[in-house]
Parts: sequence; structure tokens; C-alpha cells
Amino acid sequence: MTIEDIQTLFATYKAATLKHRYITATDIEPLLTELEGVAKIEIVGQSVLKTPIHSITIGNGSKKILMWSQMHGNESTTTKALFDLLNLCTATSQELDTVLKACTLCIIPLLNPDGAKAYTRVNANAVDLNRDAQERTQPESNVLRSVFETFKPHFCYNLHGQRTIFSAGNTAKPAIVSFLAPAQDKACTVTPTRKIAMEVIAEMNRNLQLVIPDQVGVYDDAFNINCVGDTFQSENVPTILFEAGHYGNDYNREYTRELIFISYITSLNYIASRTVTGANYAPYLDIPENGKLFFDVIIRQAKLSSGSSITDVAFQFEERLIDGELHFTPIVRKIGELSGYYGHKEIDAQSHLLTGADTKQLALDSENVCVHINTKKIVLFSK
Repeated sequence: MTIEDIQTLFATYKAATLKHRYITATDIEPLLTELEGVAKIEIVGQSVLKTPIHSITIGNGSKKILMWSQMHGNESTTTKALFDLLNLCTATSQELDTVLKACTLCIIPLLNPDGAKAYTRVNANAVDLNRDAQERTQPESNVLRSVFETFKPHFCYNLHGQRTIFSAGNTAKPAIVSFLAPAQDKACTVTPTRKIAMEVIAEMNRNLQLVIPDQVGVYDDAFNINCVGDTFQSENVPTILFEAGHYGNDYNREYTRELIFISYITSLNYIASRTVTGANYAPYLDIPENGKLFFDVIIRQAKLSSGSSITDVAFQFEERLIDGELHFTPIVRKIGELSGYYGHKEIDAQSHLLTGADTKQLALDSENVCVHINTKKIVLFSK
């Protein structure tokens, strides 16, 4: 299947009702209803606030793949792509017949429904579920562990979203998609289990390079047994971390959603069509490790007051849920000479006076939905 074929499938089977970044249990309920009869839908537990947590099982092959999304409630891009994948899996077309005959997929589309509703990383008890793999103090952590032990997967897909700060290495290119084959010991040994995960990631990267060249990264593999991926990897189940990142002005992450869909299809076809031994893991090691070199906006060559020296000002957008709608608020995060950093959007002030939304001097950590360069008003974020 070519990259063009996968892009066509995405356009055809995209779950049109899932939009933007704010995705909750309410949004996926109708889609779960539509899947009844063509996939096995189960309530596998409840959240802190007693919201049902569902699993979706499809396929009848011997290779078992467990996928879970929105462990962090505000990371929804991979959830949207899961329902795009499920639309394709349940279609009458035969593009994924090989996958569904070779594999059984068990999908938890929204592990942290309380965090999703509040649009927070943590659950309703303010616990990061991805640091609760060992103690399992939270009901959601126990749900995932129970499904893991019952389903007995051969592969795990740990699905997340990442901030806009990440670069693909120390370059001016953003890490639009990132991966990790987590460590399974403190020495970060490249074990046979990790090599299998690395080989699958290498194949996904090979395909992604066709559409986002030099814009895929990997995370530092420092071992933390409290993280779910590290725990499952340490139990010799090849585990892959997916991170949906930022592209251009795509703050709703619709293009990244397509890239994640491409990654799902690429990896599932790869697993279905062969025995993955880890022998072809080496290209993984060539993927650059993520840097943190990006801001959402950098205004360069500005004066902050009359007579002041020329400087740069960097803004990061803070995501806030207000009355059920997601807002992006620009915050001043760095002032100074920023030649080693990059902006997803850059503005040249041409040595003119730069002031804040209130036309006063900009200060660190101040909120500014707009700025003024001389008398010209510039809106920093627009939908």
C-alpha cells in the first residue's frame, strides 16, 4: 500500500464528527453505538467520576495489539485517528483484510474521560496516569492493567500528543510526529523486545519521511518504571509510544491526525505481513532525538521601550478550556537574543517599538492576545 493509497483512505474514512482538540466521552458515544455489531464493544471499567471506559475489539488474528489513547485527557489527536482507523476497519472495502485476518486489535479510545472533560493531563484526582503504572492508585490505571493482563497483547501502542516546543533534533524543523521504544531497564539496554518496537517505528518513519522529511523525532529513553510504556516493555511486550505533534498553523491538529493515521496503517500492515524479529531495528537509531527549540511566535528585532536595545520576544500559547471551548492564550515566555530558537510563526519588528495588548511594555509571563508594533495591531493567534 503506497503513501498515496493511505492518504486516500484517510480522506474517505475520516470520522467527520470528531473535530478540533476538545474530545470527550460525549463525542465518542455515538461512534461507539455505530460500531456495535461490527466490533466488540465492552465497558471495561469506570473513571474516578464513574464515567464508563470502553474497549473496542476487532479482527480475529493471532497477533494481538493493544492500543490506548487519552491517558492524558488533553491529548486527543490520536483518539481522532483511532476512529478514522475504525471506520476503515469496519468498512465493506477490503484494504485492511490482511490486518484483520492476521491481528486482533483491542482499543481503549479514551482511558481518562474525566481529564478529557476538564481538558487536563491528569485525572479527577490530579494524578498523572502515566506515572501510576506500578502503584496503580487510580481506577483508570487498574482498568488498563486489567485489559493488558486479560488480552495478553503481543504489541502495545501508547498514544499521546506533544507540545509545540519540540524540534526534530537541534534543527529549525519541528517534530511533527515523535516515537519512542521505551527502555526496559535502567541501563537502557537495546534488548530483543525493544528491537522489535524499534523495527516497527523505523518502518513508520520510513513512510513518514515521504511526507514530512526530517520532521520525525524520538524521545529520550531514560528509564522510569512508573511509566506505563516502560512497565510493559520491562515485561517483554514490545511497546511503542506515539506522540502527535504540531505542524504549521494546524493548532487543531488535523494534518497531524492524518500523519498518525498513516502511522497506524503502516505499522499494522507491517506487523500483519511478517514476523517482526527486531533484526531491522538499526534505522531507528538514526531518528534524531527531540530538542526543545520552538515557540509558537517569536517577534525578532524589537525595541521594548524608547531608547532600549534590540531584542527578541517569544510567546507560547497556553491552552485553556473556557465555557466548553478551547482557547489559545499567548504568554510571553522568553525575552532576549533568541537566535538558537525558532518560531512556528516569526515576525520581524524591524527595530520598531513593540508593546503589549494594553500598549504597555511587555513583561515575562504576561498575557497578550495581540501586540502593537509602532501603532500597528497584530493578533498573535487566530482560528
